[in-house]
Amino acid sequence: MIDSMYFQVFLGLICAGLIALTVTPIVRVFAYKIGAVDIPKDNRRMHKKPMPLLGGLSIFLGFTISGLLFCDITPTLAAAWFGGLLIIVIGILDDKYALNAWIKLLGQIAAAAIAVGLGGVQIEHINLFGRYIHFGVLSIPITILWIVGMTNAINLIDGLDGLACGVSAISSMSLLIVTLMHAELDVAMLTAILTGACIGFLPFNMNPAKIFMGDTGALFLGYMLSVLSIIGVFKTTAVVSFLIPVIIFGYPLFDTVFAFARRILQGRSPFSADRGHLHHRIIDMGFNVRQSVSILYCICSILGILAIMLTEQRAAASLVILVVALIIGLFNYALIKNKNTRTLTGLQETTEFDRVVLPDQKKDEPKDGAPATDKADSEEPKSE
Repeated sequence: MIDSMYFQVFLGLICAGLIALTVTPIVRVFAYKIGAVDIPKDNRRMHKKPMPLLGGLSIFLGFTISGLLFCDITPTLAAAWFGGLLIIVIGILDDKYALNAWIKLLGQIAAAAIAVGLGGVQIEHINLFGRYIHFGVLSIPITILWIVGMTNAINLIDGLDGLACGVSAISSMSLLIVTLMHAELDVAMLTAILTGACIGFLPFNMNPAKIFMGDTGALFLGYMLSVLSIIGVFKTTAVVSFLIPVIIFGYPLFDTVFAFARRILQGRSPFSADRGHLHHRIIDMGFNVRQSVSILYCICSILGILAIMLTEQRAAASLVILVVALIIGLFNYALIKNKNTRTLTGLQETTEFDRVVLPDQKKDEPKDGAPATDKADSEEPKSE
């Protein structure tokens, strides 16, 4: 019986992947037709030529169709889907018209409220080493904060070809394994379907990308991952259940917290775009796009493995988590120090990105909008 359930989960993953793989070329044509195209116009964008957006629509279709085929329609699933649909609409409008950041934030809060109000998705308590901490009346605002925070976290790392989609696939796969270990088979099916949809879209999104997810995909993935983590992990009886999703999503959460802190300390809006994300810093060290994405994939995979270890072997995993956290912290410090040192000494960047897109070097641009190298085809959404 259990083997049959696991087989169904596997089939759901494959089905979602095939659907996303099949509809992506159609979505790509549709994006061009409605003008949902990202035109590089600043030094954050690492692609050289206009690129179609709306790739997240493929992921949404793969998730929705497979969900209807393999899942029972519960109030929680229906609420999550309607909230996700609202996120998709906001993403499409943003990819087409570049919505104001505050309008997007209000839409994200509304989508989170749908999941909470209609689906009963709430972080009611956490289990801290055997001691339950109940949030009471604070459970609703804490849940909304988690959903909105994760929604933006995935969007903020969407800066290189295949980065946000691949990170989401790794994170959802880690979440899938954890939910299977806790015998949360309904949630596991949804998580498997989301994983498959990401994997099906990746061939078109890897460097050099043929289509970008845009806010349509990044916001939807962040939203669904946050909801699935609540109904699949936060509500378990594991003694450190709240740490598991925090570790699984460690990279996007880490990057988001530091991005917001950095901008606030600089006296700017936390929603203002900049070129200070971790993937930008790795690029500035001289790595190309594929190398940078591979480094971040490895970090996410390590964190996912640690979360899985924490589910069964708490003491050993906790020590490893501490070591990895220190390594990541030192790595980010080294990146910051490296960037500041080069700025102070006046050394010029020698990455392919700077040779292609800096305004004072436009004379070196190839004709007819053709990219100079594969590195020119890197993803950055229209706005963060």
